[in-house]
Amino acid sequence: MRFLRALVSPRGAVFLLLVILLVAIILLNPNFAQPGQIMRFVQRVAPVAIVAIGQYFVIVAGEFDLSQGSLITAQVIIAGNLVGQDDSRTVPVLLLMLVFGVLVGLVNGLLTTLLKVPSFIVTLGMMLALLGGVMWWTGGAATGNPADSFRQIGRGGIRDLPLLDFLPWAVLILAAWLALGIWITRRPLGRLLIAVGDNARAVDYAGARRSWVTIQAFVISAVSASMSAVLLVGYAGVHPSVGTGYEFTAITAVVLGGVVLGGGRGWIVSAVAGAFVLEALFLLLNIAGVPSTLRDAVQGVIIIAAVAYSAVTLRSRARAGASSPDQGKERGTPHADLVRQSAPQPLGPEGPTETRGVQ
Repeated sequence: MRFLRALVSPRGAVFLLLVILLVAIILLNPNFAQPGQIMRFVQRVAPVAIVAIGQYFVIVAGEFDLSQGSLITAQVIIAGNLVGQDDSRTVPVLLLMLVFGVLVGLVNGLLTTLLKVPSFIVTLGMMLALLGGVMWWTGGAATGNPADSFRQIGRGGIRDLPLLDFLPWAVLILAAWLALGIWITRRPLGRLLIAVGDNARAVDYAGARRSWVTIQAFVISAVSASMSAVLLVGYAGVHPSVGTGYEFTAITAVVLGGVVLGGGRGWIVSAVAGAFVLEALFLLLNIAGVPSTLRDAVQGVIIIAAVAYSAVTLRSRARAGASSPDQGKERGTPHADLVRQSAPQPLGPEGPTETRGVQ
C-alpha cells in the first residue's frame, strides 16, 4: 500500500509515466528495445538532463534561472570560434567555458541576493544580454567549426562493448554529474538549499548565510548549462539557435519530477527522470506522426498539469495532517533542526554559543 501511495505521489508518478511511455515506444517501434538504441536515447537526453540538474538546485531554493538556454548558446559559439581546428586548444577552451559559466552564475546570484532583485527578472535580463552578445558576434548565422577532438565529447564514446556495443561519453558525464548532484543534496549545502526554499526566515534565524547558499545554486546551474553546451557542440553544430528554449525544457522536467515551484521540496533524481519523460514523450509523438510544431503546446500543458497535480496532492496531505491525532501540538519549522546543524555557530568569548531566533 505504501508503495502504491509513493508511486502516485508527485515524486514517484514521473517514474511510472516514464515506464508507460517507454513501453508505448517499444510497441510502436520494437527496434527501440535494443541496447544500442537505448544508449542513443540516453545520449540525446543527456544535455537536457544535465541542465535540469542545475535548474533543480535553483528551483528547490525558491528561485528561477531563465538564462540557461542563452548561456548554452553563448558557450557553443565560444567553443566553435575559439577551438577551431587546433586540438591543442580543447582543454584551454573548456577551462574558459567553465570560468565563463561560473561568472554568469555569480552575477545572477549576486544580483538576486545583494540587490534583492527577483531572480526571474535577473535571469531574464541575463538571457537577453547573452543572446544580444551572440547575435552581435555571429550576425545570426552559423559560425565556427571546432576540431573533431572537441566534438567527440558529445558524439563519441566507448565502442565494441559486449551487450551495449556503444557507451557514449555523454551517458558517463550525465551519470557522474547526477552522482555529484546527489552527493551535494546530502551535504549541508543541499540541505540548506531546501531549507531556504521552505522557510528562508528560519535559515536567517539559524545564522546561516542564505545569500551565499543561493549564489552557489546559481553557479551550479550555470556550470550545468556549460556542460550541456559542450555535449551539444558534438552533434548539434555551432549555430545561434542551439540552446534556444532549454531553460523552459529544464523547468518543465523539474516540475514534472515533482519539485515544487517556490522551493522546499523535491528530489534530484525525479528531476532527471522528468527530462527522460519529456524526451520519451516527444519521441512517441514523432513516431505517431504528431506535428513537431505542437511541441511547445504539449510542454505548456505538461507544466500546468504537473503543477496542478502537485498542488492538489500537497493540499490533500496538509488536510490529512491537520485532521491527525497530533493536531493542536506545536509544530516547528520543517527544516529548523536541519538548518541549525548545517549553519555555522557564532563564537562567544568561551567558544561556540547557541544560535537563537528572535523571540
